[in-house]
Amino acid sequence: MASFSNLLQTTVGRKILTGVTGIFLTLFLVAHLAGNLSLFAGDGGEAFNLYAVFLHDLGPLLWIAEIILIILFALHAYLGIKIYLGKKKARPVDYSYYKSQGGPSKQNLASKTMLISGSVILLFVILHVLHFKYNFFMPQMTVANPGGGEMIDLAGHVEQAFLNPWITLAYTAVMLLIGVHLKHGVWSAFISLGAKNPKLVPLLYTVGGIVAALLAVGFLIIPVFIFFNGGLL
Repeated sequence: MASFSNLLQTTVGRKILTGVTGIFLTLFLVAHLAGNLSLFAGDGGEAFNLYAVFLHDLGPLLWIAEIILIILFALHAYLGIKIYLGKKKARPVDYSYYKSQGGPSKQNLASKTMLISGSVILLFVILHVLHFKYNFFMPQMTVANPGGGEMIDLAGHVEQAFLNPWITLAYTAVMLLIGVHLKHGVWSAFISLGAKNPKLVPLLYTVGGIVAALLAVGFLIIPVFIFFNGGLL
């Protein structure tokens, strides 16, 4: 079995690792969205704040999870850049027409701009963490904890952020970009991992589109609802 270092040195290996890291990051988005949707519990954000407290109380386990996520994001970005540079080196002038064996080409705007969309998403993730986890752009707020004492009012932080039209607009644009990135990325991940049966490819392409749409819409519901509703329930 090829070592991790050997995989990094080959195009096929890089594509496999890109697929693996992409799938794990997609699963993280699913879990992240599930937690975020607790904002709609109808209790003014208490459920979401308690969810944040639960994560915080995991202590070292949370730190380990965050380190793993950082590694996944960094490796996924590195591999994407290496694959792109490899393609440019092998074919300095891009084809004006694409055709793939076994059916229509899946080359489209999403596939041709994966490096650009991925770079924007990576920058967004950094700003998003600084904004909501480390309060770089807004002061930290606290509310009473039902269990006693105080807890960080992360729901209030989210609410104030998305009442700002510029933040909501920027967040919406990035969520749409994530949808475009995932539409090609999910399908491409399965193909890189060996799912190349001609009968299976169209299904995987459809699944990729559905997953991308559900995640993009799921994340979009939060800022759009808060902005037009004037706050949480």
